[in-house]
Amino acid sequence: MAQNRRLETDQEFQEVLESQAQIRVFKDDHIIDSGVVITRYDENTIVVNSGVSGLTYHPRKLCEFFEIKKR
Repeated sequence: MAQNRRLETDQEFQEVLESQAQIRVFKDDHIIDSGVVITRYDENTIVVNSGVSGLTYHPRKLCEFFEIKKR
């Protein structure tokens, strides 16, 4: 079973970006992305990659981000 760690700070986003760990993205209590990796971020947007050309832009204020940690 996977364990989730909520990502909130720039430092946490940077750690996940560097480790290429997979994340889940929630919006309005629904999973909108899962198993994706962060490619870049700023104070407004988190950009995730789900494949060769699958980039998605998520507004940082409207979504919740969680690192997926396998036990």
